Amino acid sequence: QVQLVESGGGLVQVGDSLRLSCAVSGRTVSNYAMGWFRQAPGKEREFVAAVSHTGGSIVYTDPVKGRFTISRETAKNAVYLQMNSLKPEDTAVYYCAGGGMVVAGRYYGVAAWGKGTLVTVSS
Repeated sequence: QVQLVESGGGLVQVGDSLRLSCAVSGRTVSNYAMGWFRQAPGKEREFVAAVSHTGGSIVYTDPVKGRFTISRETAKNAVYLQMNSLKPEDTAVYYCAGGGMVVAGRYYGVAAWGKGTLVTVSS
Protein backbone atom coordinates (compact mmCIF):
# COMPACT_ATOMS: atom_id res chain seq x y z
CA GLN A 1 0.00 0.00 0.00
CA VAL A 2 1.35 3.38 -1.01
CA GLN A 3 1.58 6.03 1.70
CA LEU A 4 2.39 9.67 1.07
CA VAL A 5 3.25 12.07 3.87
CA GLU A 6 3.67 15.77 3.19
CA SER A 7 5.66 18.23 5.25
CA GLY A 8 7.10 21.72 4.94
CA GLY A 9 4.00 23.88 4.93
CA GLY A 10 3.72 27.02 6.99
CA LEU A 11 3.07 30.74 7.14
CA VAL A 12 5.24 32.89 4.89
CA GLN A 13 5.26 36.41 3.49
CA VAL A 14 4.64 37.45 -0.09
CA GLY A 15 7.76 36.82 -2.16
CA ASP A 16 9.16 34.19 0.18
CA SER A 17 10.13 30.66 -0.74
CA LEU A 18 9.06 27.34 0.71
CA ARG A 19 9.89 23.74 -0.07
CA LEU A 20 7.32 21.02 0.40
CA SER A 21 8.38 17.43 0.83
CA CYS A 22 6.49 14.21 0.25
CA ALA A 23 7.86 11.04 1.81
CA VAL A 24 6.79 7.98 -0.15
CA SER A 25 6.49 4.42 1.07
CA GLY A 26 5.21 1.36 -0.70
CA ARG A 27 6.53 2.41 -4.13
CA THR A 28 9.78 3.69 -5.56
CA VAL A 29 9.61 7.24 -6.86
CA SER A 30 12.04 6.41 -9.65
CA ASN A 31 9.32 4.55 -11.53
CA TYR A 32 6.15 6.12 -10.14
CA ALA A 33 4.39 9.21 -11.44
CA MET A 34 4.13 11.84 -8.74
CA GLY A 35 2.47 15.19 -8.45
CA TRP A 36 1.17 18.01 -6.34
CA PHE A 37 -2.32 19.43 -6.10
CA ARG A 38 -3.72 22.22 -3.96
CA GLN A 39 -7.05 23.29 -2.57
CA ALA A 40 -7.66 26.87 -1.56
CA PRO A 41 -10.41 27.77 0.94
CA GLY A 42 -13.80 27.48 -0.70
CA LYS A 43 -12.39 26.15 -3.96
CA GLU A 44 -11.99 22.80 -5.64
CA ARG A 45 -8.73 20.88 -5.59
CA GLU A 46 -6.55 21.83 -8.56
CA PHE A 47 -3.49 20.41 -10.24
CA VAL A 48 -0.15 22.11 -9.57
CA ALA A 49 2.70 20.00 -10.94
CA ALA A 50 3.63 16.45 -11.87
CA VAL A 51 6.58 14.35 -12.96
CA SER A 52 6.16 11.22 -15.05
CA HIS A 53 7.26 7.80 -13.82
CA THR A 54 10.37 8.00 -16.00
CA GLY A 55 11.14 11.54 -14.93
CA GLY A 56 11.22 12.53 -18.55
CA SER A 57 8.08 14.63 -18.49
CA ILE A 58 7.32 17.43 -16.05
CA VAL A 59 4.20 19.56 -16.23
CA TYR A 60 2.93 22.61 -14.36
CA THR A 61 -0.25 24.57 -14.18
CA ASP A 62 0.19 27.98 -15.79
CA PRO A 63 -0.08 30.11 -12.60
CA VAL A 64 3.01 28.46 -11.10
CA LYS A 65 5.23 28.13 -14.17
CA GLY A 66 8.56 29.80 -13.58
CA ARG A 67 8.01 29.92 -9.81
CA PHE A 68 7.50 26.31 -8.71
CA THR A 69 9.76 23.32 -9.37
CA ILE A 70 8.89 19.69 -8.81
CA SER A 71 11.70 17.22 -8.24
CA ARG A 72 12.30 13.78 -6.84
CA GLU A 73 15.10 12.18 -4.89
CA THR A 74 15.49 8.45 -5.29
CA ALA A 75 17.85 8.06 -2.33
CA LYS A 76 15.23 9.42 0.05
CA ASN A 77 12.26 8.13 -1.97
CA ALA A 78 10.74 11.57 -1.81
CA VAL A 79 9.26 14.22 -4.03
CA TYR A 80 9.59 17.93 -3.50
CA LEU A 81 7.87 21.12 -4.57
CA GLN A 82 10.10 24.16 -4.44
CA MET A 83 7.92 27.26 -4.36
CA ASN A 84 9.47 30.67 -5.00
CA SER A 85 8.01 34.17 -5.26
CA LEU A 86 4.96 33.09 -3.33
CA LYS A 87 1.75 35.05 -3.74
CA PRO A 88 -1.38 35.28 -1.56
CA GLU A 89 -3.25 33.25 -4.19
CA ASP A 90 -0.88 30.35 -3.53
CA THR A 91 -2.48 29.94 -0.11
CA ALA A 92 -3.93 26.44 0.02
CA VAL A 93 -3.61 22.96 1.40
CA TYR A 94 -1.07 21.19 -0.78
CA TYR A 95 -1.51 17.49 -1.44
CA CYS A 96 1.04 15.00 -2.68
CA ALA A 97 -0.29 12.57 -5.27
CA GLY A 98 1.08 9.33 -6.69
CA GLY A 99 0.38 6.90 -9.46
CA GLY A 100 -1.33 7.41 -12.77
CA MET A 101 0.47 8.93 -15.71
CA VAL A 102 1.59 12.19 -17.29
CA VAL A 103 0.39 12.35 -20.87
CA ALA A 104 0.18 15.26 -23.29
CA GLY A 105 0.89 17.79 -20.59
CA ARG A 106 -1.66 16.47 -18.14
CA TYR A 107 -1.62 14.23 -15.09
CA TYR A 108 -4.21 11.45 -15.02
CA GLY A 109 -5.30 8.67 -12.75
CA VAL A 110 -3.96 9.54 -9.34
CA ALA A 111 -3.98 6.40 -7.21
CA ALA A 112 -2.77 7.68 -3.86
CA TRP A 113 -3.09 10.89 -1.90
CA GLY A 114 -1.38 12.39 1.10
CA LYS A 115 -3.31 14.19 3.81
CA GLY A 116 -2.00 17.61 2.86
CA THR A 117 0.07 20.42 4.30
CA LEU A 118 -1.14 23.99 4.70
CA VAL A 119 0.66 26.87 3.03
CA THR A 120 -0.41 30.36 3.97
CA VAL A 121 1.04 33.37 2.17
CA SER A 122 0.48 36.59 4.03
CA SER A 123 0.57 40.03 2.49
